[in-house]
Amino acid sequence: MIRRDPFTSGTRYRKVGFMKIGIIGAGNIGGNLTRRLTALGHDVSVANSRGPETLAALAAETGAVPVTSAEAARGARIVVVTVPLKRVPDLPSGFLDGAADDVAVIDTGNYYPQQRDGRIAAVEDGLTESRWTEQQIGHPVIKAFNGTYAQDILDKGQPQGTPGRQALPVAGDDPAAKRTVRDLIDQLGFDTVDAGGIEESWRQQPGTPVYGNRGDAEAIAKALADASPERTAEWRA
Repeated sequence: MIRRDPFTSGTRYRKVGFMKIGIIGAGNIGGNLTRRLTALGHDVSVANSRGPETLAALAAETGAVPVTSAEAARGARIVVVTVPLKRVPDLPSGFLDGAADDVAVIDTGNYYPQQRDGRIAAVEDGLTESRWTEQQIGHPVIKAFNGTYAQDILDKGQPQGTPGRQALPVAGDDPAAKRTVRDLIDQLGFDTVDAGGIEESWRQQPGTPVYGNRGDAEAIAKALADASPERTAEWRA
């Protein structure tokens, strides 16, 4: 069954048009993005580490096409990489080779050294999580959704202009790719706040005021400004 979003059915929410989108990772964030983006009418391919056959239920629910990680980006205008940080180096070599020339790559990742990822020396030494991801995949990324509750992707979207509309921070170095991602997030029902370039993306890492913050654009901007680059003990190896 293919879901349809009632509040996004009007053309005012279709700034980016209907696109081919590849999602690598079908966990909480990847699965719910698959649900919402197919409901909006996008052509979504979804992959996980266990193989397309394990995605049959999600495909039946949403109409997304289950593929391998090597195939997910083919022809895609947007690719979402939503896998544990420690698994980023395991992504297939050249998995972005068949993507659109102007592909925007969304990185939803976070560094959880104690809870999941183990020690990543470069990140411990001060490299931002998303810069490290860029180095592993050989392509610039836009950091978004990393501090968003997965259920909010399904439940919290509101029409553009709604007072108090929840906002998400978005960081990245490519203005065109960032604009594409921000427009897509608007289509999902959320405002966005420009969080600067990837060198500033530490402002939205775990342990900062914006992480898990459900505020509106004004609250998110303030949370970004209040962030400290110093990782607390909980978020260090």
